[in-house]
Amino acid sequence: MSRYTTSRILIDDNAKRYLSTTILPKVPTSQNDVYIQITSPDRLDRIALSYYGDSTLWYIIAAANNIGKGTMMVGSGVILRIPSQSNIQQLINSINVNR
Repeated sequence: MSRYTTSRILIDDNAKRYLSTTILPKVPTSQNDVYIQITSPDRLDRIALSYYGDSTLWYIIAAANNIGKGTMMVGSGVILRIPSQSNIQQLINSINVNR
């Protein structure tokens, strides 16, 4: 599920459309979360594809690890928390409810 499906479309003073900012709630930890150490530089979307089968869920991993704007790259030696599938579904549901 793309993170943009929960964003509202807004219109500015010049009638130009843009997406509103979606602020994700904190991704809760779970005993089912997986922790990985990156051994060579990788991208968040590729990691999401490996663990969730969906590259568009990269933003969940970014939010869980406090990775902000700027890049999808993760350097060598970084330890990432990969939230469990059940936590992801709860997070997506809470985004849809709060929309």
